[in-house]
Amino acid sequence: MAIFSKPIRLPDLIKAQRRPLVLAALVLLVLRSRLGSLSKESIDVIASKLKGEETTKKLSPEENLKVLQKIYEEDPTDKDAKVLLVPYRDRVTKVPIKPISPEKLENDKSHFPLLPPSAQNKPNIDLSFLKQLRAILLRIVLPPSSWDGKGKSPLWRSKEVGVLTLHSAFLVLRTVLSILVARLDGRIVRDLVKADGKGFLRGLGLWFVLAIPSTYTNSMIRHLQSILSLSLRTRLSRYVNDLYLSSYPDLRYYRVASDGASSENDDPNKPPGSALDGVEQYITSDVESWTTAIAGLYGNLLKPSLDMLLFTSQLSRSLGARGTVLLFLNYYGTVAILRAVTPAFGRLASVEAKLEGEYRRGMGRVGRESEEVAFYNGGYRERDILTKAYMRLIKHVNSIYKIRIAYEWTEDYVIKYLWSAAGYALIAVPILFTRTKRSLGIQTSPGDAAREKAGRDDAVAGRTETYISNRRLLLSLADAGGRMMYAYKDLLELAGLTTRIYTLVSTLHQLPPLETPEISLGQDISRDADAIILQNVDVRVPGATEENGIQEMDLVSDLSLTIRPGEHLMITGSNGVGKTAVARVLAGLWPAFGDNAAIHRPLETFDEENGNGDGRPRQTLFVVPQRSYMVTGSLLENIIYPDTYNDFVKTGRSEDELQEILESVFLGYLKEREGGWATRKEWRDVLSGGEKQRLGTSRT
Repeated sequence: MAIFSKPIRLPDLIKAQRRPLVLAALVLLVLRSRLGSLSKESIDVIASKLKGEETTKKLSPEENLKVLQKIYEEDPTDKDAKVLLVPYRDRVTKVPIKPISPEKLENDKSHFPLLPPSAQNKPNIDLSFLKQLRAILLRIVLPPSSWDGKGKSPLWRSKEVGVLTLHSAFLVLRTVLSILVARLDGRIVRDLVKADGKGFLRGLGLWFVLAIPSTYTNSMIRHLQSILSLSLRTRLSRYVNDLYLSSYPDLRYYRVASDGASSENDDPNKPPGSALDGVEQYITSDVESWTTAIAGLYGNLLKPSLDMLLFTSQLSRSLGARGTVLLFLNYYGTVAILRAVTPAFGRLASVEAKLEGEYRRGMGRVGRESEEVAFYNGGYRERDILTKAYMRLIKHVNSIYKIRIAYEWTEDYVIKYLWSAAGYALIAVPILFTRTKRSLGIQTSPGDAAREKAGRDDAVAGRTETYISNRRLLLSLADAGGRMMYAYKDLLELAGLTTRIYTLVSTLHQLPPLETPEISLGQDISRDADAIILQNVDVRVPGATEENGIQEMDLVSDLSLTIRPGEHLMITGSNGVGKTAVARVLAGLWPAFGDNAAIHRPLETFDEENGNGDGRPRQTLFVVPQRSYMVTGSLLENIIYPDTYNDFVKTGRSEDELQEILESVFLGYLKEREGGWATRKEWRDVLSGGEKQRLGTSRT
């Protein structure tokens, strides 16, 4: 007796689905009739609300400049939150954001211990990788609760979980559609073998019907994967930016390059801060690569896993117990072969990202210092430096390509040809080792012969249908297995990127705090509360200790000074004696060394009427650096930096006062020459060296 898998009867399936389809069509008709009565403006409002945007009129160029200058608004519902004003297509989109609280960062610190050098240099899929991935996912990307613009929201109500759920639903739907397509493929070939024209045309029509949800599902899977990647990148970037761009006394953006994270696991031969050499590569390119990899890996693992599970269950109906066991033995042998020949893709990806960062940093250096390079006519020298960095990168990438040749050759041979050969052998089981009943009697009439011939034709058509359906499932199964192997390679590359992201976050978290002892105001010091006071301070380069191979040396020993309001102090000396170092200690960039060292900086309290701090104290000490920094923004923003335009408005000061400030530093002509306070230029290139120095002085 013939044993064949029972194919899905697509007409019955379509009939079962007609009722919900008819209901959906009726709903669409009702909605269309309701929407038809709405005005175009109302429809635009609904569309904008669905996109999460506010409907506003188009902005004029002047209004656009004001928005660029204002940058943000205060959130009336939360004093710690702000609403960013993002100009887009001559309109403004309001994006609520809230900085991560110091308490949250302090709680996360224990979850990000520093990695030993061995784990940084050789990332792999092991317990260390799982711990790093769990810390990043559960503490940063998908925390138990987060702020959604209206308040704290649990994880299950977050946008990421919604996108992930919808993405999973489309992945399951795509697998179900693949099974339906395989069955329909077998049915079409069966009708073709039987010369059943009506059945063939009916199957072809169903083929085009199934093509509609299949193509839409594929597009939605790619779209949702991109949305998920962008959403994860936003969360991770906000966390890293809040951690990196920290204010006094942390100043991680400054100290990460000068101090680095100290740990007993650190390599003593490395200079401080070398763990984050090229931090801009970590924060930009590595964050983007990691979020793209983690979003793609979810689909690349879930979809092949579902395919293999459902396709195997469908094939087991035809293959029987013996064929199913052989199929799983084929899986095991494939995995064993490919694991044996898989190179260390995680370490290779980590090294490639590092070399990309070095080349990118070199290009940025030439752009920033182009004038200095041009004065020295050093273009040829910079070309050699960049070419060397580029060739190091290309040499490493070429080595990866050579390694991939052997791996991909083995992978393609195993997945495409070994699996195909095994598949042909397996689908032959229900055809070669089963027999149909044959009539052994003598034919007595033409009717019996016709019935026997029709039975043989039906048997051939049935075998053909089973073969085509099983072959389609096996090809899809081989494709799923190939994608699983590719996912393993992607997982190795993700391990390298995860190590770099974890190294970034852990290094920023574990930077030791600046120890700057404050003077206790009492006795004769209390009368100088408004003075700048240094007592018994040793000025020393941070990290210059004997433990890391650098000879410890004090630039200034046992420094004590007091500067009262109205007094002036000039520090002179030859190069390298520590003049700028004293300013760094006063500004809090360097710690104060010494057994009895103490520093006092005067503070002032400012509120909503006299500033922008709601009663918070701030330092009145303002240190002007030797190299003037020009901020990206308007002329007004360059004068009031580091305050924002909103801070300037709250002080109640006028633009006339800014003009007086410019005139006091002999830059009164600047506003008229450059076209007004709202003019936005690359001031680093527009202003002369002397003008930049004077503009920096005006900020005091």
